Amino acid sequence: MAIRPLPGRRSLLKGSLAVSAGLALPAFTRSGRPSAEWGVQAGDVTRDSALVWVRSDRPARMIVETSATESFRNVRRVRGPLTGPGGDFTGTTRLRGLPPGEQIHYRVLLTDPDDPRRTSAPVAGTFRTVADRRRDGVRFVWSGDLAGQGWGINPAFGGYRIFDAMARLDPDFFLFSGDIVYADGPIAATAELPDGSLWRNITTEEKSKVAETLAEFRGAFRYNLLDEHLRRFNARVPSIVQWDDHEVRNNWYPGQRIADTDTRYTEKSVDVLAARARRAFGEYFPVPTPRPGTREGRVHRVVRQGPLLDVFVLDMRTYRNANSPGDQTVDPQGILGREQLEWLKRELARSRAVWKVIAADMPIGLVVPDTTEGRPHVEAVAQGDPGAPLGRELQIAELLRFVKHRRITGTVWLTADVHHTSAQHYRPERAAFGDFEPFWEFVSGPLNAGAFPASELDGTFGPERVFVKAPATANVSPAGGYQFFGEVDIDGGSGELTVRLREMDGTVLFRKTLQPGLVGQ
Repeated sequence: MAIRPLPGRRSLLKGSLAVSAGLALPAFTRSGRPSAEWGVQAGDVTRDSALVWVRSDRPARMIVETSATESFRNVRRVRGPLTGPGGDFTGTTRLRGLPPGEQIHYRVLLTDPDDPRRTSAPVAGTFRTVADRRRDGVRFVWSGDLAGQGWGINPAFGGYRIFDAMARLDPDFFLFSGDIVYADGPIAATAELPDGSLWRNITTEEKSKVAETLAEFRGAFRYNLLDEHLRRFNARVPSIVQWDDHEVRNNWYPGQRIADTDTRYTEKSVDVLAARARRAFGEYFPVPTPRPGTREGRVHRVVRQGPLLDVFVLDMRTYRNANSPGDQTVDPQGILGREQLEWLKRELARSRAVWKVIAADMPIGLVVPDTTEGRPHVEAVAQGDPGAPLGRELQIAELLRFVKHRRITGTVWLTADVHHTSAQHYRPERAAFGDFEPFWEFVSGPLNAGAFPASELDGTFGPERVFVKAPATANVSPAGGYQFFGEVDIDGGSGELTVRLREMDGTVLFRKTLQPGLVGQ
């Protein structure tokens, strides 16, 4: 099938990408040259650096060539790692010394370590480095929740076609807001739709059960790359990626033990599962690689996007306490852990960007219950009591108070997780806790997963749901609609930040423009 190029400044080198992106199911061979049928990705792009990812079909040396033009004149070559079974044949190379505010064309070559003359066909991609100039503006998209509830890649539906709609906006990057895979969600060949017809999935052996082994987690992360729309999107739009629960198991927390009655799992230690999932996460995305004994490679980080924007990527899984009713009057660990909270406060205070986007993998004022252990526990922050902060709300109250008293301007919260789209405005006049300035929280997703009714609001921080679109029933398939992504557009002249909540085809459902330089609005 021919791949039509999408419009926008990120036109790609014709030929090699069309070959790799046009294959619905990559079929690897062991003879001849190495190949990279899973495409390429770029991530955590800054003004002068980027991470580039590839997966080989065999041991191979990763080589990245960059150029200012898609004709690849005046090529700069960077020697990357040797891919092998220890990393599931994946490799990530950091590019340094790139020119700011420029379109970078890159291509990845894989060479046989025993015979460098045997080199793969090049696989091309492109990204734009962060501009030093404010007037260039910033545009990005965000969403989460991919291949959840058994709704996988359905070629008859068009696969993950939502990625084409996002690419048409020509964003500078994609913020992938967690639940990027469903390691705990097997993909069956078919699922019945309400009208009696069948949803037909592409299936793999690893996705036939919940992930427990490292090989199964790798297979869960690899599954989404079978989709041509996603591979094409990855080659033209860089990502900033975070994780949530379904990269491991629904509603997990550190130290959790899986009940013996859950016979899907023979490995009962969630910490063991999380370590395997974190390794696969680092192998399959262009993210900083974890290094034992250091802070390098942690999920929470700041990705600076020039004078207009800093993105504060949170990890609301790794450091949280156990899920509970959430009624503690003292809770220093909370959902972020003390170290991450202090890091966030320091970095927010240091930031000189006009806008500080807090990329949270879970919402603040929406009640997300956890009944996986047979008890009414709290999975996110809000616990449904509209009174003074309790449990994990105490940590959020501390953060909001800090933002107010340090007069930190331009904070906006973006999240996914709840499988509907909405906009909440938080005001102290409506809240039981009032020591904060007004702020907005925008929710998007799912990308390709079951859609669910709108979550209940908790009044502790005074949220008002200004907009929501959600189904009336649970687990509506992608064929039933309710698949969403969000867009953020920061104007380089005025500094205004406009959020648009969009449907799967790109239709705008809601729009809100915020003014720069304000502590709250």
